[in-house]
Order: sequence, then structure tokens, then C-alpha cells
Amino acid sequence: MKGLLAFSRVVDAVNEKTGWIADSLVLLSCLISAGNAFSRYAFSISSNAWLEIQWYMFGAVVMLGASYTLKKNEHVRVDIVYSNLDTRKQILIDILGGILFMLPAAVILAYLSWPIFYNSWTEGEISSNAGGLVRWPIKIFLPLGFALLTLQGVSELIKRVAMLTGHMKADLHYERPLQ
Repeated sequence: MKGLLAFSRVVDAVNEKTGWIADSLVLLSCLISAGNAFSRYAFSISSNAWLEIQWYMFGAVVMLGASYTLKKNEHVRVDIVYSNLDTRKQILIDILGGILFMLPAAVILAYLSWPIFYNSWTEGEISSNAGGLVRWPIKIFLPLGFALLTLQGVSELIKRVAMLTGHMKADLHYERPLQ
């Protein structure tokens, strides 16, 4: 179990860094948006590339942020049921949900998204918009994001099993939505 928990800590550290990158991209996207709006209204200068880079950044934020959100235990859940269960049952739901739903979906999506990126890269796909950008750099975030989500899912499974077997303190704290 020590080796698995060490692996889990490495995956958590990687996704902590990708979460920081996603956070930074949100700020950068806002700055680009403000700069683009200013240049468009103040100087009548605009470019589709500036709009597309914002879309690219949003896509990167979503794909990198998914694994970070799972790591922070802030993903969407059916709180009405989950919050009324004892910790042991919550852990079992997390394990079953990870094995039956999250991991298979993430693995399949990572596998299916690789050809989307690869074809775009080999063909040198470019946006059809005037002044548009090359497309493959954003498409790499599909398999990358789902691979990171898969790794974080494995990490969460390891931690839940460790909690269940007493190798780790059970801490399932998350911010409940206001109702």
C-alpha cells in the first residue's frame, strides 16, 4: 500500500501543477479578452486569432481543470444522497463510481480523442477563419486532459481503498452547494 500511496502523491502533485496552469490561463484569458475589447473599441483593430486563443485557453482550462477538481474533491455529485451517508458508505460509493463510471469513461475518451489530435497534427489543420490559428495545439488537450483525469481517478481509488483499510485517515471534506 505504501508504494501505491507514493504513486498517488506523485499523481496528486502533477495535477496540482496542472490546476495552477488552468488557474493562470483563466487570468491570461481575461487579460486577452480585455485587451482585445479595448483595441477593437478604441482603435477599431481586431483579430480572429485573439478570439480563438481565448477559446483555446478555455478548452485547456476545462481539460486541465477536470483532474484538479477531482483531486480537490469538488466535482459534481448527487449530494442529497451522498451527504446523508456515513463515511464508510461514501468511500464505497466513491470506489464503485470510480471503477464503474469515471475510469471507463475517461479511458475511452482518452483513447478516442488521440486520433482527433493526431490527424489534426499530421494534416497541419488550421482554422478556416481569417487570421485563425493552427488547431492541433488545442486538440492535444483532449487526450492529455482525459489521461490526467484517468490518473487522478486511479489516485483517488488508491486513497479511498487506503481509507477503507485504515492506511489513511478518511477525509472526504468538500464544499457543499448552497441551497
